[in-house]
Order: sequence, then structure tokens, then C-alpha cells
Amino acid sequence: MDVRSLDLGALELLVGVDDQGSLSAAARAAGTAQPNASRSIARLERQLGVSLIRRTTAGSTLTPQGTVLVHWARRITGSASEMLDVAAGMATDHTAELTIGASMTVAEHLLPRWLGTFRSRFPEVTVHLRVQNSSTVCVAVQNDACDIGFVEFPAIPSALCSSVVARDRLVPVVPPAHPWARRRKPVHAAELAGTPLLVREPGSGTRITLDDALASYSRADPILELGSSAAIRTSVAAGVGPAVLSTLAIRDDAASGAVRVVDVEGLDLSRKLRAVWRPPRELRGPAAELIRIARKDAGAGAFS
Repeated sequence: MDVRSLDLGALELLVGVDDQGSLSAAARAAGTAQPNASRSIARLERQLGVSLIRRTTAGSTLTPQGTVLVHWARRITGSASEMLDVAAGMATDHTAELTIGASMTVAEHLLPRWLGTFRSRFPEVTVHLRVQNSSTVCVAVQNDACDIGFVEFPAIPSALCSSVVARDRLVPVVPPAHPWARRRKPVHAAELAGTPLLVREPGSGTRITLDDALASYSRADPILELGSSAAIRTSVAAGVGPAVLSTLAIRDDAASGAVRVVDVEGLDLSRKLRAVWRPPRELRGPAAELIRIARKDAGAGAFS
């Protein structure tokens, strides 16, 4: 069989059967009528000389041969999609612009590295960055003020598409002289909730994550509300009080001893960092490439 005769559409259907659980569901996802999908798969089976799908009255599932070959089909279709994205970026005219909205944590600690890689691939694209809290970023993307946004909370508006690009974790931090810094046992979630903290402003992804995690506990009023993690980090180091911040934001200060990280029990403060954009779901061009760069950076273990 000549590789030039491979039907990418049929390979996508094969991957769809593996993902969706049936040929009919795969056809719907691909926007193809089921009779056409059946003919495409049958033609692919004849070309390859193996049976790929087991057809029963209950539906269609992959055969053992199909289970093996779908791995390669997934790689082929994935590479083809990446090629189209890169080509779309190369075809962008020299006056192209990309406006990015980013939450404070992402903008300060992740985006500079992502944009460095992006600029090396798309030097002709003029990038505009707007640093705002997560809620404001979502509004800006919805209102077409930004092409793409990066936010820190899970409550993505239904009008936007989203994709997880990275993960981080919030941790309690205290001044070195704080009593919690000398404790051997973790602080319990109820004790953390009942302690006045330095916090971010409402609408911040860090604030929303913390408020959601402590929603079932009685909360003390905050010591101060500050507009950036850097301001809170500096205030903690100066002895103003404890706070809960991203591991990304306190990594250097924790390593130097300027602040101390405190263990907390009974609380999950891990979170997903997401890219958001307006429909359609399938994003192409430079914006899609930026998301791919972010995911690859996270996969390479560039941060914890």
C-alpha cells in the first residue's frame, strides 16, 4: 500500500471510535454521516488488509488489530493537526497581532518563558500582554478585548472554550518568626480559616481557589487585601502576617528563608491553570501554538 493513499479522515474516525466508544459517536463528532463513516472505515480496512472494527448490533468496537493501529493513527492525525497550526502561523501577515490576557501568577512566573519560545517561532507577530486578575481576563476575552487568556480558577464562563495548560498548588506561608514556622504538626484547615490572612483582591484566581477550599469553615476577616502576589509575599516576609500563595510565587523566597512554607491538613489547594478563548472550539494559528508551548513547558517539568 502506498502511504499517499492513506485517508486522514478515516484515521480520524478510527481514533474517534477509540475515544467515543462507537462508530456512530465518532461519526457525529467528526460531522460525518454514519453511512459515509462506515464506507471510509471499510475502505481503510481493505487498504491495510486487516479488520479494524468489530460490528455488532450493540455498536462498533475496535478489534485487537484496530487497538494496535489506532495508536499510530492518533500520532499521524495529531502531527497533521500540528502541521496545519504551524502553517497557519507561517501564513500570518507581518502586521499580525496577538493580544493576551493573563492572571498575575501566570504573567509573572510562566508567561515570560512561554513568550520567549513563541517569539522565536513567530517573530512577525506583535504581542500585547494585559495583566489582570482571572475574572477580568475572562471578561476581556468574552468582550473580544483579548484573543486568548490564561486564568487560575475552574469557573470558566460557558461562553468560552478552555483547556488545561499547567498545574500549580497554593501553600500557606508565614514570616520566619511566626509560631507556625516552629510547629511540627500541620496546621488544620479550620485553624487556617480562622486566622486573619493577607489575601488577594476578589476576582483573583488565588483568592477564589482559597475561598472555595475554605467555604465550609468559619472565616476570619483578612488582615489586608492586596493587588498582587508580590505585594503579599513582601508583606509576609516583613512580618505583617500569614498568607496562602502559589508555589510559583513563593519558590525563591522560601528557598532563601525569607518566608516559611507551612503544611496544612484537611485541604486540597492544588489547581489547574487554563487557557481560555472564544469559540470555535478548535483554535488555530499563533494562539494555538502558544497553548502548545505552555503544555510542553509544563510536561517538561519546568515548575512544580
